[in-house]
Amino acid sequence: MAIREAACDLIGYINRSPSPYHAVAEAIKVLSSVGYQRLEESGDWNLSPGGLYYMTRNASTLIAFALGEKFKPGNGCQLIGAHTDSPCLRVKQRSKHTSVGYNLVRTECYGGGIWATWFDRDLKLAGKVVVRSESGALTSRLAHIDQPLLQVPTLAIHLDRTVNEAFKFNKEEQLLPVLEMIEKELGGETEKKVTGVAKQQQPFPAHHPSKLISLLAEHLGCKGDDIAGFDLCLADYMPAGLAGANEEFIKAPRQDNLVNAWAGVQAMAKHSPAGSSTAAVLCLYDHEEVGSQSAHGAGTELTNLVLDRLCEGNSVLHAHCVARSFLLSADQVHGVHPNYVSKHEINFQPSLNGGVTMKHNSNQRYATTAIGASLLRELALRNDIPLQEVMVRNDSPCGSTIGPIISSKTALRTVDLGCPQLSMHSIREMGGASDPYHAVALYKAFYEQFAEIDSQACDENCVDPTLI
Repeated sequence: MAIREAACDLIGYINRSPSPYHAVAEAIKVLSSVGYQRLEESGDWNLSPGGLYYMTRNASTLIAFALGEKFKPGNGCQLIGAHTDSPCLRVKQRSKHTSVGYNLVRTECYGGGIWATWFDRDLKLAGKVVVRSESGALTSRLAHIDQPLLQVPTLAIHLDRTVNEAFKFNKEEQLLPVLEMIEKELGGETEKKVTGVAKQQQPFPAHHPSKLISLLAEHLGCKGDDIAGFDLCLADYMPAGLAGANEEFIKAPRQDNLVNAWAGVQAMAKHSPAGSSTAAVLCLYDHEEVGSQSAHGAGTELTNLVLDRLCEGNSVLHAHCVARSFLLSADQVHGVHPNYVSKHEINFQPSLNGGVTMKHNSNQRYATTAIGASLLRELALRNDIPLQEVMVRNDSPCGSTIGPIISSKTALRTVDLGCPQLSMHSIREMGGASDPYHAVALYKAFYEQFAEIDSQACDENCVDPTLI
C-alpha cells in the first residue's frame, strides 16, 4: 500500500465511521475479508493455533487476535490498543425542544470537544438504534443519515460586539442544533403538548421531535413506534479529504483516534500467523474521551478476560503470558503548531508527516519506560521507519490515554505513541497524509518482529558497574 493509497483508504474509513459503532463495523468488514471469525463473549471459545478471531462488546468495542501457528497458552502477545470514540454532541434521551417557531434537538456534550467549532456547521446523524420487532424482540441497528440535517447557528456580531474578543456561550441553552421550522409555521399542525405524569409515561419516540423519529424510521425501514432506544452522535457533514498545496494534509473529523484504529486494523489484516509462536492482538475501546471507566472502556477487565481465555483460565499461564507480552497504546499526538510554537517543549516538536511519535511523561500520564522506548526505537531502526518523540513543557498540562489505564489493570509493559496532528478535538482536525502509511508499517513490524527484539533485551537484571 503506497502513501497516497493509505491516506485515501483512511479517509474512506473516517467517512464511513461517524460513530464508534460504525468504526467497529467497518473494522469487522476488513478483518472478515481476510478470514477473521466472530466469537461470542457469552459462548465457549474453541481456539486453534493459526486461527484469526474477533469479539465485540456493545458493538462499539472490538478485540481481535491472530494466534501464531506455534502459539501455546502462556506464550506472549503483542497488543495494540486504540479507541473508537471522539468528542461530539450526542442526542439526549429526551431531545424534544421548541423555541420561537423552531424544532431543535437537545444534545449532550460528549468528551472535551472544542465546541465553538461546532457552530455554523452542517451536521449529520449517526449511531445505534434499538428497534422492536412484531414479536417484541429488540435488535440493534446502525443508522447513518448522511444529510445536512442540523446546524447550531451563531449569534450575529451586530447583537454581540464582543464576539471576536471572547466567544462565550452556555452549552445547555445555546449549543442546540436546529432541525426544522415548526409545522404550523409552514401551514401544518403543531405537535400536541403533553405534561406531567402522562409525559413521563410516554413511549420513547414521543420524547423526541417527530421529524427526527420519522427520518430514523424511514432510514431503517421500520415504524417510528418500533424505535425503542438509541445512542446517536452528531457529526460533521463535510467529508474528510486530502488538502494543502501539495495534498500533504488530511482534513477530517475524528482523526483522534480513528487514525490509529484504522492503522491497527490494517496491520492485523496484513499480519500472517505463519511460523509465529505469539499472538497479535488489537483492542479498539470505546469511552476513552470520557475516562474509559465503563463496561466497554479500557478501564474494564475485558483485556484481562481475553488474555485469560488465551491461557485457558490457568492463572500461572496467564502470569507467564503477561510477562512475555507488550502493549502499544496508540492515540494521537499534538504536533508542533506553527502559530503557537511556545506551547511546545523546545526539544520535542513532532511535525506532521514526520512519522509516528512516542510519548514520554515521568509522572506516568503516559506509560512509556526507558526499556520500552529503547525497544521501539530498535524496531523502527531495523525497519527504516521514521519515529518521533514528544514530552510536554513543565508549565503545560499533559493529557493521558488508555496506556496507563490498561497497564495498571493488566501489568502489561507499555509504550504510548500516535500520529501527530493539529486542531485536536476540533470538529475538523488536520493531520499528515504520510503518517498513516508509516503507522501501518510500524504496527505490522511490531506484530511480526517485536517478540524477537524483546527476547534479546535484558532489563530486570540491572547491574551496578561499580560492583563489577
